[in-house]
Amino acid sequence: MFHPRRTLRALLLPLTAGLALTALPAQTAQAASTLTNGGFESDGAGSAAPTGWSEYGSTAASYSESGGHGGSYRLSHYSSSAYKVETYQYLSGLTNGNYTLTAWVRSGGGQNSAYISLKNCGSSEQRTNLPVSAGGWIRVVTSVAVTNNQCTISINSDANAGNWINVDDLTFTSGSTGTSIKGSDVSSLAKSEALGGTYRTSSGTTGDALAILKSAGQNYARVKVWVSPKDGYNTKTQVLALAKRIKAQGMKLLVDFHYSDTWADPGAQTVPSAWSGHSYSQLKTDVYNHTYDVLNALKAQGTTADMVQVGNEINGGMLWNVGSTSNWSQLAGLLNSGYDAVKAVSSATQVALHLAKGGDLTGTRWWFDNAVSNGVKFDVIGLSYYGYWHGSLADFQTTLDDAAARYSKPVFVAETAYPFRLDSDDSFENIIDLSSELVSGYPATTAGQTRWMNDVASLVEAVPNGRGLGVFYWESTWTAVTGNGWDPTDATSGNGWENQALFDYDNKAQPAMAWFSHR
Repeated sequence: MFHPRRTLRALLLPLTAGLALTALPAQTAQAASTLTNGGFESDGAGSAAPTGWSEYGSTAASYSESGGHGGSYRLSHYSSSAYKVETYQYLSGLTNGNYTLTAWVRSGGGQNSAYISLKNCGSSEQRTNLPVSAGGWIRVVTSVAVTNNQCTISINSDANAGNWINVDDLTFTSGSTGTSIKGSDVSSLAKSEALGGTYRTSSGTTGDALAILKSAGQNYARVKVWVSPKDGYNTKTQVLALAKRIKAQGMKLLVDFHYSDTWADPGAQTVPSAWSGHSYSQLKTDVYNHTYDVLNALKAQGTTADMVQVGNEINGGMLWNVGSTSNWSQLAGLLNSGYDAVKAVSSATQVALHLAKGGDLTGTRWWFDNAVSNGVKFDVIGLSYYGYWHGSLADFQTTLDDAAARYSKPVFVAETAYPFRLDSDDSFENIIDLSSELVSGYPATTAGQTRWMNDVASLVEAVPNGRGLGVFYWESTWTAVTGNGWDPTDATSGNGWENQALFDYDNKAQPAMAWFSHR
């Protein structure tokens, strides 16, 4: 049972229940040079202040109880009335340097705030919110620079009646974490602008969308390329022009090859019209030549791609039926043809293979086990993860961690998104437009969108051995602009995704852009 229930203790809230936890009281708690009782196993169930830990605020709402992550017990915050409580441990005598707190957490959501932090360490306080995950434990990390030989580990809840969190198996070790990719897909931008689309800062000033994203902290842009799209977007021509703008902003560039004239995804991997009827051998040459042509043109203008996806969401392979997963030897040949073309242009460019199997451990293992056994070459693993389709956050973390460890490769989120509202800004029905489709604990609001992005980024940051590279948001600039619809063959088609863009219906930068500043 994931909802902690403390019938007696919940009725005994102290008079401090209404106090804001703005500061710690005087440091009267015992200090240690290493974390004490990080697994909450020292006292058993019902301990009001677990050994080594102190409490402040609504102390009756903080206690240890049965049902730990790695042992028998855990820390819980819960009350049947609104509460604010902090459970903390003060460490002194530390050698100055970088430290990382790791914790396993669960939360039912609904709090005003619920987070772990490292503070009073001599540098600025560092926080990580607790993701909403009632059904499974999630590992989170928080890093800090200790410059004054001390640090306070703090677990905080500012909660409404019935809200709860569980925390367990904390460790505090030397070292630091972080992510290098804070990106978004901007493939729709050129067509949007050509059709009159505009973008504004949060204060309403019209500006360059890329500059606005950069100022918010974006450091990487992802751009798709089709072979011969009916509307002319995105061919090599558009990719070259957009790449100049991206590099001018100081961002890195990911080129996403769809090897089609339209969307390539788990449901469709249609051979481009120019390659129709080609044999397997010819398709290998087509893949090589097309990949080389686009990337070499980018290099020639001084905008070499930093990363390349050979295929987009290739769960079932690509260039069906020749390159489907029913014929792995042929799929491997096509993928390696793309890989070889990338490296022929620039050996430093990283090659990613991209699946839409975010929370599917079994499916991801099956795919990459087959890829490895068939000699497929790749540098990086990218996964799409949409919480309303691809399993829970806990499922996603399990898949992400396993992929990084099993194949000894860096991993990243190639696509994720979340709605900030449910209604449409055009006449086309949104892909996600019902509250029943949302992830529990993440409302379709600007706050919900922001929290989703921060929490997904936290899971990537927590991938062991520094193998979590970061996240690309999909698709940040795809607002509702007449003519810039879903179907490249139909100028009247609408956009089913504008409620998940990073610009709102007034074309203003969304608060969710704050996630770019995630560590």
